[in-house]
Amino acid sequence: MSAMTLADWLDYQQRTHPRSIELGLDRVREVWRRMGAPAPAPVVITVGGTNGKGSTVAFLDAMLVAAGKRVGCYTSPHLLRYNERVRVAGVDAADATLIDAFERIEVARGADSNQNVPLTYFEFGTLAALWIFSQSKLDVAVLEVGLGGRLDAVNIIDADAAIVVTVDLDHQDWLGNDVDLIGREKAGIFRKHRPAIIGMCEPPRGLLDEATRIGAGVLRADRDFHIAPQIDCWRWKCGEHTLLLPEPGLAAPCQIDNASAAIMALHCLRDRIGWDARAIAQGVREARVAARLQRLQKSGAPELVIDVGHNPQAARVLAQWLAEHPPRGRNIAVFGALADKDITGITIPLVAHIAQWNLCALDADSTRGLNAAQLRERVAAVNADEHASVEAALEAASAQAAMDDRILAFGSFLVAAPALEWARRNGYRTGEQV
Repeated sequence: MSAMTLADWLDYQQRTHPRSIELGLDRVREVWRRMGAPAPAPVVITVGGTNGKGSTVAFLDAMLVAAGKRVGCYTSPHLLRYNERVRVAGVDAADATLIDAFERIEVARGADSNQNVPLTYFEFGTLAALWIFSQSKLDVAVLEVGLGGRLDAVNIIDADAAIVVTVDLDHQDWLGNDVDLIGREKAGIFRKHRPAIIGMCEPPRGLLDEATRIGAGVLRADRDFHIAPQIDCWRWKCGEHTLLLPEPGLAAPCQIDNASAAIMALHCLRDRIGWDARAIAQGVREARVAARLQRLQKSGAPELVIDVGHNPQAARVLAQWLAEHPPRGRNIAVFGALADKDITGITIPLVAHIAQWNLCALDADSTRGLNAAQLRERVAAVNADEHASVEAALEAASAQAAMDDRILAFGSFLVAAPALEWARRNGYRTGEQV
């Protein structure tokens, strides 16, 4: 096994379990026990929710780093490199570090014995992140939930504070067909007598009922902590603590809500990690995460905006932003999606804002991906062309677009990643946020 590359390991992990997703904690908890179950960090914050998890992790990371803390962040999925999933002190995990963790996991799961414990690709990655963090002398670990909450592998760790950013319909095959059921699953990351931050002003009853049953210390947006717009800034308030903060560097309409929930988690843990108002403000301003309404520019070309939005809630946020920031010309879409997504629910809010759709096939990238013809049957749009790949759709959109137009690539991480690569190859400047 020691001669295996990172690519070899990732390929191997996709073949060690008969299913790509297998929710449940017994298997992953047993392997973690065999590894000694070391604490990932003295303080752990878990972030769950339908949308906004990655941005909230980015806010927490930026605020804590600005305060001088050594932080580990685990997120998924990745965009361009698997290493992005595990970051320590702002640096992606090296191949050798990940391989070492995978080798330890392989021994612990008893791959060559009659005590073999099968693990999914995501479970391997989660255990690797936890092991790497435990060896990295962190101050704080920030863990993003992969799917749901209660039965997600991340939930083997008892977080010191947990955030549920939003709850909406997504992954219904696994989580249920209404927001109350989904809310109950996401509340599973809460712990008795520990801070449970809810970033929604109107959370579903199922989320609240399960948090109450658990006995968590619920803190709700617009009840226990508040935000209010000011001239050229915004105010965050909880009890006697008030902060005047800059506009987030991540400026989608939901980002102040995400930043607010992150601040509430730090407020709850202030006796253990400190409370630095200047660091919080710096983190709000400097937090960045790729492909969340990310603007890319190139001289003499229309702007390109890339977003990973892949469910109706994310589409509504995107539609709001398009309404508030119309281009001088047209919005031209590059859109691809997976078969288990509510494609009608995603596209309906956007139809009024998009003049031309370029539908791209994702069936070559995922067994769940739709080809362009299948996607066309489910898209609520009239002006739609079909393309064999994301790159082909981007080339077509680039040919269609005038200088005053905007190209918008969205619908999946499997759209965002090749769109970022295409932008780099074609001379777009990356890293700017809308």
